[in-house]
Amino acid sequence: MNAQTFNALMNQQVPRLTLRQRELLKKRLDELDEQQKGLAVIESSSATEPRCCPHCQGTELYRHGHVSGLQRYRCRTCRRTFNALTGTALARLRKKGKWFGFSEALAASLTLRRAATALQVHRNTALRWRHRFLRGLKAERAATLRGITEADETYFLESCKGCRKLQRPARRSGSKARSAGLSNELVCVLVARDRAGQTLDWVMGRGQMTKAALAGALQPVLAKDALLVSDGNRTYCGFAQDAHLAHEAVNLNAGVRVNGAIHVQNVNAYHGRLKQWLHRFHGVATGYLDNYLGWFRALDNHHGDSGQAVLAMALGRFPHLTVT
Repeated sequence: MNAQTFNALMNQQVPRLTLRQRELLKKRLDELDEQQKGLAVIESSSATEPRCCPHCQGTELYRHGHVSGLQRYRCRTCRRTFNALTGTALARLRKKGKWFGFSEALAASLTLRRAATALQVHRNTALRWRHRFLRGLKAERAATLRGITEADETYFLESCKGCRKLQRPARRSGSKARSAGLSNELVCVLVARDRAGQTLDWVMGRGQMTKAALAGALQPVLAKDALLVSDGNRTYCGFAQDAHLAHEAVNLNAGVRVNGAIHVQNVNAYHGRLKQWLHRFHGVATGYLDNYLGWFRALDNHHGDSGQAVLAMALGRFPHLTVT
């Protein structure tokens, strides 16, 4: 639209709009603004990362028109086309104009129904979007934990929320485990956190954590010079001895919580924040627990505190992640 036509529209047509029409116009302009923000995040890429074909890794590319507002490319090597979404968790997902708003809903930790209402989409669509986005968010993981690293496990009641066929008797929402203590009704989540704030978590399965499972989770990510700090659980001591790692234990049962720099208060505080945050969802399905752990990890380290950051992470872009 040229300037003359735009000025005529602003001076002659806009003043004649009714209040209802102005509200609809403002809403439409806000939707277009969010759509443009979302497309800008999708199209953005690191200047240091050369664009290549996601199918054959070829670098001889040329522009091949636009589809749904996104630049399309064709590879001269394999002759296949692609765009910025190809190969990401959001590939072939519809309604791109609402993605930025949904990313802001994730950054604000909105519940499913509140997000669906705000975006005017069906709750099933919001559920599908949530786990497609979280698939990208949970991929942001530190490669190595260094220095003093606290590790401790916490437990969640197993949930089959959303399952149509149960392998056990149904429970009322908010009920507790039938068996006292650590039973197979509980799901173990291991959290390891170093003093630099790098945090990793794993869903370890039902019941008590085994030494083999602990080794499979921690050994690949702990630096050789790391000092592992845990509570009095003998599983950590046995793992540290087998892996030849320095280890200190805090005897919480004896009332010892802090011994100089040796404590597990950071990781225990993380457990508390995690459970308090999860409470708003009234229980999450165990099958999706890993996604929620990744979601909270992104919020807690402030990497996912904006719609732009969440959308970029959902696309697999982590410029803040240090690779070692």
